[in-house]
Amino acid sequence: MLCAEFGFNEHHQNEVINYMRFARSKRVLRLKTIDSCFEELKDSRLVDETFTVDEVKEMLDGLQVVVRGEVEMELINTAHTNVLLLRQLFSQAEKFYLRLQSDISELENRELLEQVAEFEKTDFKTTDKINQETSKPKLAPLNESGVSELLNKEISRLQEENDKLKSRLRTLESQAMSALDEKTRAERALKDLQKVQGEQQVSAQSQEISSLEDTVAALRVDYERSVSANAVSQKDLQENLIASKHELLRVQEQLNMAEKELEKKFQQTAAYRNMKEILTKKNEQIKDIRKRLQRYEPNE
Repeated sequence: MLCAEFGFNEHHQNEVINYMRFARSKRVLRLKTIDSCFEELKDSRLVDETFTVDEVKEMLDGLQVVVRGEVEMELINTAHTNVLLLRQLFSQAEKFYLRLQSDISELENRELLEQVAEFEKTDFKTTDKINQETSKPKLAPLNESGVSELLNKEISRLQEENDKLKSRLRTLESQAMSALDEKTRAERALKDLQKVQGEQQVSAQSQEISSLEDTVAALRVDYERSVSANAVSQKDLQENLIASKHELLRVQEQLNMAEKELEKKFQQTAAYRNMKEILTKKNEQIKDIRKRLQRYEPNE
């Protein structure tokens, strides 16, 4: 009956029956709860033969609050249960790229509601012996031939191609990350080498300057001793001190020139050329990988 009037096939009719059976069990349970509220009132409050108007009003008000709460809870639970049912249907439909739509106005169609009620009274009772242990099949198209079959094949092909492109993209990203890591390690090694060379140069310059400073200090001591011992040699000592200062400046200039020459020679060494060649190759690899990435994922 329900199958003919609503356009359900046998499988969908069984699903509807299962849901109606679930709703009926929840409804019966809630009605029993409401009946127990009245029975509790009778057993606990209706113990006297006479009641005042205020006492009767108080009992009815209390019963109204309890019954209202039970009915409201059932209505809320029913609404939430329907939302979960719709969520399952929509989720299954999306897997087959179906867009379900609902007409809210049909939910208040009195004629259809009466047909559902009649079905629950008659046909629903004859289907109570249906096996409840059957598995829950997913929502699938009713017609697997023709356009639907071609659509499913095309979807499978596109998904497979998309998976291959994603795998290729992950491979290219891995290669790009490896190249960047190698470039970073090469730059770090070059910086460490330059730092070691610079520290060695600074150490040598410091020792030379320290030696010259010791020489100047010794000359100053000799100068002061000579001044105190013999005033005649004061002029010679001053000339020696000036000459030593000039020598110090000359040596410092030579050290600066030597430092520049050492840096120039270091740039001409095989290690420096190798490091520079490695960095050049890695930059070219990164440019090539970026071009290839843009070819597969132009939007990204």
